[in-house]
Amino acid sequence: MAARSLRRFGTVLPLGGAARRGSLYFRESPCVFSTAAQQRSTGDECGPEDPRDEPRHPLSDCALEHKTIKLEEQVQDLTERYRKALADSEKVRRRTQKFVEDAKLFGIQSFCRDLVEVADILEKTAESAAEEAEPSNPNPTLKKICEGLSLIEAKLQSVFAKHGLQKMNPVGGKYDPYDHEIVCHVPAEGMQPGTIALVTQDGYKLHGRTIRHALVGVAVESQE
Repeated sequence: MAARSLRRFGTVLPLGGAARRGSLYFRESPCVFSTAAQQRSTGDECGPEDPRDEPRHPLSDCALEHKTIKLEEQVQDLTERYRKALADSEKVRRRTQKFVEDAKLFGIQSFCRDLVEVADILEKTAESAAEEAEPSNPNPTLKKICEGLSLIEAKLQSVFAKHGLQKMNPVGGKYDPYDHEIVCHVPAEGMQPGTIALVTQDGYKLHGRTIRHALVGVAVESQE
């Protein structure tokens, strides 16, 4: 039985000499020593834990609260900067859009200034022709010229209105330094002082913007 048990762990060999009497020699199997070595090695490795592997102590409540407050301040600061950047970009967009719209509306401003001078000449010519074409003058040619000039003047004013160019009619209104330029004073006969009594040159506006001031005479109280 002993021999069978020993065979489980190794090979039974007979011993020489005296050792052969009632003694057995067995050669241990390498797996037995290997298993023991592994156990010893495992036991060594399972020794005291490495201090470096110990869990670190969590931050204290005060430190966590301070860190939270600091992060919240940073978030508020970044949010405020973001809102300001959005507002600035919106202002720039609106300003650029306004510039583009003004360029479209007032791109013909210089041309209109020159064109209203032509309208002044045409108006004066029509008035002179109307004075000559009196009922006492039977000249039919002059009468046709006067009618033609009146039609041209009306058409020209219609084209002006189509493109936003309008003539001012300040007579009887209050003086406005942004629209009018005083060239003389006249006695206020039946008019309130400070109102415009006459116009020596018409003023014009392009889409509500004055491109030429009207030359006016303002009524003042007469000094006796």
